[in-house]
Amino acid sequence: MTACAIESPSVGADERSPERGCVLTADGAYAARLTRDGDSWFPERWTLDGPEPYAVPLPGAQPEEPGTGLQPLGDGRVLIHRRAGVRHLFALLYPTGPGTGELPLGAMECAGPGIRLGLLPPAPGGARAYALTVGPRSSAVWQVAGGTAGPERLVEVPGRCSGGVWLDRAGRLLALDRELEGCVKTVVVDLELGEVTPLLQITPASDDRLLMADPDSGLLLISSDAPSPGRERLGWGVLGSTLPVRFPTSLRLPECAAVPFAIQPGQVLEPENCAVALRIDGPVGTWVGIWRPAERRVRHLAAPKGWLTGSGLWTPEGVLRLPYATRETPCGVAELRAPAGEPRARVEGAVPAAAPAAGTAAEEVAEAADPGPAKPPAPRPVPLAQAPLGRLVTN
Repeated sequence: MTACAIESPSVGADERSPERGCVLTADGAYAARLTRDGDSWFPERWTLDGPEPYAVPLPGAQPEEPGTGLQPLGDGRVLIHRRAGVRHLFALLYPTGPGTGELPLGAMECAGPGIRLGLLPPAPGGARAYALTVGPRSSAVWQVAGGTAGPERLVEVPGRCSGGVWLDRAGRLLALDRELEGCVKTVVVDLELGEVTPLLQITPASDDRLLMADPDSGLLLISSDAPSPGRERLGWGVLGSTLPVRFPTSLRLPECAAVPFAIQPGQVLEPENCAVALRIDGPVGTWVGIWRPAERRVRHLAAPKGWLTGSGLWTPEGVLRLPYATRETPCGVAELRAPAGEPRARVEGAVPAAAPAAGTAAEEVAEAADPGPAKPPAPRPVPLAQAPLGRLVTN
């Protein structure tokens, strides 16, 4: 178990790198980032759901450290995660006229070699926030905002976990990439039932990670070295599908690194038509790629000047909104419209569904455990090769 002790605030007490981007709520209404005034760092909240984006500075009594974690909530407050030695302190920031209000949420003390703590991606709904502690042999998911008594440990997961992808609109099913016995596989944590079940295992010896998921269509973006041992490739699959994971040649970009950061929502049961935004880093800089599973190419677009790199959100109508900040426009959002999709064609890069030899990319995964009788359970994710298309998680 990870050695973390909790300190709660008294009753009535009123990570991302700051240079790389900002954190958006799941619905894109708010964003938060660290910004700089001279040599001093302070939090800033962006409001993005109005006619014009605008920023509200939230400076505290003293400057923040560059590695301070921030996460916007759905009501416009901003969760801040500060570190002081082995203590991790959480609070909510909000504007109060000319100043900044701060509501302490408690602290955790994480002692021991190799133990780390970080915020998980914003949860759907924006009412709660979660953190992940990782120790030498196990990890734990904590609720750090939206509760009643300070940080609360919800689920202990054997192995060292990373990542964090939400699989449903209720904020109940969380996918984590777990390193156990020398391999990385994706598991699903049910935060309500406290259960951990397998989701993604392409071959027994491969390292398989879930990068992104869209609950509407079931589209999953995956990184795995199954097709080329020792070298990770981008692939895609569908949650609950009987089809295997596919690794399109169009996502192999020589001398470039491509990372997905947004999936178009609203494409119910049409994963092949979802537009995916990629951050592409190459010898000449960083730009934006747009790709669809049904197409055989990546469309390359220039990023706006001052892009908060790797940050962005699709609208259901196919508009990619990219936050940026320049000297002339300290709070801006550029909109790129996805080019119209090409006619539906044979999907490239599919791995045959026949039984594979060792090292190929068909799926061999254990059945997910039955949650058993409880309150009516939410639809559960199913390993990719073991459920019909009709059982996609869409809630």
